[in-house]
Amino acid sequence: MKQYHDLVQRVLDNGVLKKNRTGTDTISSFAESYRVNLAEGFPLLTTKKVFMRSVILELLWYLRGEDHIKWLRDENNCHIWDAWADEDGHVGPIYPVMWRKFPYSEEEDVIMDGNASAISQTTHVNKEFDQIQNAIHLLKTQPESRRIVVSAWHPGLLGKMALPPCHVMFIFNVADGKLNCHLTQRSGDIALGIPFNLACYSALTMAIAQEVGLEPGEFAHTIVDAHIYVNHVDGLKEQLKREPGKLPTLTIANKPVDSLSLEDFVLEGYNPAPAIRFEVAV
Repeated sequence: MKQYHDLVQRVLDNGVLKKNRTGTDTISSFAESYRVNLAEGFPLLTTKKVFMRSVILELLWYLRGEDHIKWLRDENNCHIWDAWADEDGHVGPIYPVMWRKFPYSEEEDVIMDGNASAISQTTHVNKEFDQIQNAIHLLKTQPESRRIVVSAWHPGLLGKMALPPCHVMFIFNVADGKLNCHLTQRSGDIALGIPFNLACYSALTMAIAQEVGLEPGEFAHTIVDAHIYVNHVDGLKEQLKREPGKLPTLTIANKPVDSLSLEDFVLEGYNPAPAIRFEVAV
């Protein structure tokens, strides 16, 4: 995919060397962006193999609202989040919890002694907010809204998260009967993370578009700290030598997103170049 190759080349050409918490330096570029038209094919990289099963399992896990990886690891033999989980598989209130059970408090009047004549007292009650279903509701009822936002960032809970969210916010936008999605990412590992993010959010956009009766439009992506780990440079240079091929097609069963399973995503025409091994920086 040319947009991805152009991104890699820009960071290699213009990035600056930076240290970071992992101990492996990066070549970093500020505020990189790209966009793809989902009508032109499913944006799964063809110049290296991307494991679509893991992409879809990760997306389905996000939609489950859990604070652990047991469904991924134990039920589906998918280990992409193992490095950040504790020994019991917990990762804290990261993407799944933020998407489906965003915590907040609300003032309510509570009857103190249980009878209607008693004096009530205002207290704060802890609640959860389902951002995905809210987005779907708004797309069905107010598609012109500019407030269809899903946020994974909760400053008060960062200390409880195994990894503070990298892709912090996405926004849906409807134009000309098409559903567009813009993802803002605070930090992006170009070799490993970005190909997954691109495919994951494109699949999510397609699934939600189908549920709300819209056509998929564009996926746009802004990465604030777009970086290449120095031990990924050679692999990416090898990838840049490969010619992008025809994009595959993705068909998703016509179901609500909460009913989707791995078998409901059918990828066809995917003929990638061999995989390139990149080490994960934790």
